[in-house]
Amino acid sequence: MSKSGIKDVAERAGVAVGTVSRVLNGHPSVTAEVRARVKAVIQELGYRPDPFARSMRSKISRLIGIVIPNLTNPFFAELVQYAERAATDHGHNVIFMTSFDDSAKEADRLAQLAGRKVDGIIIVPSDGPHPIKAPTGLPLITVDRLIADHPGVAADHRGGARLAVDYLAGLGHRRIACIAGPAGSRPAEDRLQGYLDVMKTLRNDSEPLFVHAAFDFESGRAAGTHLLARPRDERPTALFASSDQQAIGCLRAARDLGIQVPAELSVVGFDGIPLSNLIAPRLTTVVQPMREIADAAISSLLGRRTMPPVGTPDLFQCELAVRESSAAPFSEPAAVSSV
Repeated sequence: MSKSGIKDVAERAGVAVGTVSRVLNGHPSVTAEVRARVKAVIQELGYRPDPFARSMRSKISRLIGIVIPNLTNPFFAELVQYAERAATDHGHNVIFMTSFDDSAKEADRLAQLAGRKVDGIIIVPSDGPHPIKAPTGLPLITVDRLIADHPGVAADHRGGARLAVDYLAGLGHRRIACIAGPAGSRPAEDRLQGYLDVMKTLRNDSEPLFVHAAFDFESGRAAGTHLLARPRDERPTALFASSDQQAIGCLRAARDLGIQVPAELSVVGFDGIPLSNLIAPRLTTVVQPMREIADAAISSLLGRRTMPPVGTPDLFQCELAVRESSAAPFSEPAAVSSV
């Protein structure tokens, strides 16, 4: 059987080819009766528009390109999911690629997407200082890892970290340690600064204690082991990790060292990935508003929302999800003297 084309649909429905095109594009000028008739014929014939041919005619591909560092980090996978949902709501599809956190591969991915005639690009840049050259004529917006030369949207990483450490201080903790993210990462440095902001407000004997680590589980475990392997009266009673993966790794380190959570150690993470609510104990964490961030990025690219000015990114406020991994610091019962 030969493949049906738009002319076949028009002939069977008794309308002009232009009318079928308007139905396909959701144009409001078509009456409900004609729209229903055309859609019935489309289904009957099994007609499927050629997206490439349509993009060549309209100069609009209805594709959004997304470049992320990797798929092993649940945060990036969740970002792609929400971005795809938002794009679909606007009649677009997405193509996503990974840069493997490599600036050269990142530049190659941008060129590939430009060759696919995408209508815009969302990028989570690879770590480290390097220029990002947007393909000529293509709107590009950065997400999470912001760059001064491009518009961007992200969570308020510094404010979210302050939220977490303020909470721990409010429970009565003073020996609060931090697993910071990798040095040179903009989100990591913002979260570390939020931790330091709060530590400066505490008593003079509350010295900051932090180590840099990658955002993954194993790095969190190693950093947690380093921070917790010290005498009981010197080790932290609370720990803020700059990612949920680090925090979950730290929970494993505490278990390996025989430290009970939250009786002897409170742990708070950052991101709000789904796994944080499934482990035991359920992780207290700073939740990034992923849906809002993805919606803002897609809407900005498609002109449904004003593009953030270069150098002035749109920052979205985080929320604290208090769960089972945090509590007030444990106090030894006072000794009872005998008479």
